[in-house]
Amino acid sequence: MTAYIPSITIPGFILEKPAASILLPVGLGTAIGFSVSPKRTQEKYLALKQPPYHPPPQIFGPMWTVLYACMGYSAYRAWTTGMNSFDVRKVSLAKQGATLYTIQLGLNLIWMPLFFGFKRPIEATADIVALTGVTGYLAYVWGQVDEVAGWALAPYLGWLGFATYLSVWIFLEELRMHEDRICTDLIYRLALGT
Repeated sequence: MTAYIPSITIPGFILEKPAASILLPVGLGTAIGFSVSPKRTQEKYLALKQPPYHPPPQIFGPMWTVLYACMGYSAYRAWTTGMNSFDVRKVSLAKQGATLYTIQLGLNLIWMPLFFGFKRPIEATADIVALTGVTGYLAYVWGQVDEVAGWALAPYLGWLGFATYLSVWIFLEELRMHEDRICTDLIYRLALGT
């Protein structure tokens, strides 16, 4: 169980308006995507050794736009249904979900800069695993408030599962490619006692 933490949660006045609730993640996701440079990101993605079933880079922009819109719609549905309910439990779950939603959105938005901007595949993989777990729990929590809100996160969860596969596979391939250098560095450090 999580708690409602107002100081880190997206304000209710945003979540209660469908346009604001949908456009917030779409706008933030688009801003992050452009800040990391789509062309360079596509080039870096294509330069990586690709796993089986990898999608073409042109799929990511439209896919994420749809997924961000679905998550925004889910937030709107859960918040308005929960806050307009006479059931104290639903009100509490809607608030807790809003905190989880904010956390998952933050985890989502830092993945691309971690992976492509800072070239930190270990941290990006840890991030996406945590993101998938938080989003799964969020779907469960908001599904208790409004069934549609829970199911609206299903495509996002499916894509996160696939994105986790891609991230882990690429990370492991990068590790294999640099295995000799890593082993040599480790042996050298052990020999020096550092």
